[in-house]
Amino acid sequence: MKKLLVLLLATAMTFACVACGNAENGENKGTTENETVKVEIADANEILTKTWDEYKASASQDIQFPIGGGYGESMVMDAPAKFDVTAEGAKDMLIYSFCIPAEAIDMTDDVAAMMNMMMANNFTSAAYHVTDAANVETVVSGIKDATLNNQWMCGFPEKLIIVTVGEDYVVSAFGNGMVIDAFETAITTVYGDAAVVSVQENLAE
Repeated sequence: MKKLLVLLLATAMTFACVACGNAENGENKGTTENETVKVEIADANEILTKTWDEYKASASQDIQFPIGGGYGESMVMDAPAKFDVTAEGAKDMLIYSFCIPAEAIDMTDDVAAMMNMMMANNFTSAAYHVTDAANVETVVSGIKDATLNNQWMCGFPEKLIIVTVGEDYVVSAFGNGMVIDAFETAITTVYGDAAVVSVQENLAE
């Protein structure tokens, strides 16, 4: 049964972010020029777990859905989880399903992920620990460009946000506009001024 769930999640993630269409740029409403607020964070999965718990508690029932998290041996159902970047095919999965370029992946050492199990383009999110805080802007820019220039299967996600948390964590999320707005509310509720929305783009009308 566990192998079947792993296979289903891997299949869903594989087709999340590929083939057909062009993204339309929206307005960048965020800023990363503010002074960074320090916050204690154990790892990337802590950010997604706390944010997802807040989302489930506060978002309306019509935008609740099952998620799958992680990759490889760390894959779980109904929760975010660590993404095993060393597993076979993991980097390709990050590139094509989570829209982060390979060079940005190499600037991170800890990744967690989750996505809507029924429709990845409705909601997909990942959190990254950037090994050198000086590279945070490069990672943010890389994710933004990869997402905006992606070609999509099964329709465009409506909205992208990229949030920096503390000095060296980056969280991206794309999907349905109402879902992403609720996710943004959740992460800023949990982390307050330590969570800065660096990028906010409309991907499709």
